[in-house]
Amino acid sequence: MLLTTTVGSFPKPAYLVKARNQFARGELSWDALWELEKQATREVIQLQEELGLDILVDGEMYRGDMVAFFAEQMEGFTQSGLVRSYGNRYYRKPIVVGAVKRPKPITVEWFQFAQSLTQKPVKGMLTGSYTIAEWSFDEYYPDRRTLVLDLAHLIHEEALDLEKAGAQHIQIDDPAIHTRPEAELELAIEAMAMVTKGLKARTISHICYGDVAKIYPDMLRLAVDELSLAMKNTNFELLDLFQRIPFTKEIGFGVIDAHDHRTETVDEVIDGLKRALEVLRPEQIYVYPDCGLKTRTWEESKQKLAAMVEGTRKVRQELSGKA
Repeated sequence: MLLTTTVGSFPKPAYLVKARNQFARGELSWDALWELEKQATREVIQLQEELGLDILVDGEMYRGDMVAFFAEQMEGFTQSGLVRSYGNRYYRKPIVVGAVKRPKPITVEWFQFAQSLTQKPVKGMLTGSYTIAEWSFDEYYPDRRTLVLDLAHLIHEEALDLEKAGAQHIQIDDPAIHTRPEAELELAIEAMAMVTKGLKARTISHICYGDVAKIYPDMLRLAVDELSLAMKNTNFELLDLFQRIPFTKEIGFGVIDAHDHRTETVDEVIDGLKRALEVLRPEQIYVYPDCGLKTRTWEESKQKLAAMVEGTRKVRQELSGKA
């Protein structure tokens, strides 16, 4: 109960940021960049091991944007100019210009490398088809549903390949599913069912920020075992909703605000988990930051996760004592 993990991304070390910029300017070879991405991945796995996290991630050292990365590996996409994401962060928004195809596995080699560095399980990390479609321009498909479901087929193939490679946990990030709740939630649910169909691995979907209450309780119909939600950022206000309408899946419960420079105290983590335990069963709860940590510094990430792990450890001990 109360297993600890993270959403997926970690901050890239300065040497890797520099290398990625050099590669973009044609000043560094692909092989040299790849070796530095592997070095950074080793450091991320080592950090998680040292902190005592239970389920690890590869840190996404080889990715820029969560959607653009997948579009770059698929056929049928090109890129726009820079588009503002949030704050002062920009990315090159994908443009669908042809039928989408997956010529080869996208994440499997990185998963295998990360898993080879630890005895603990490493999550396979994917972006959901609905979010890829929502955060891309479409200049080819006649309607959104056809694009979303074509992408779902490709992400399903990737998930099957991750499972064959040994992934016990597969996370499908779909933060855009509350963007158009009245019009397209059913499409997002249909697409997720395609992605996870037949998988034996434990499946997770991360849905961060936005108006999650608008898609509750319908989001419980998403075909995954766990929903990972940002809870700390809104002072756990969704718990009031879950009190009225029970949350029936496992939950990735965010106790660390990934968009705040301040490090939470151990007592804050304990308080958040105790509030969760008033509404949810301990075996339902996986302990997370609210979102990926790539916007934080390495030291901030380390301190936040250390508080999360220590607070969780103390709550586990208390629960074990009561048992």
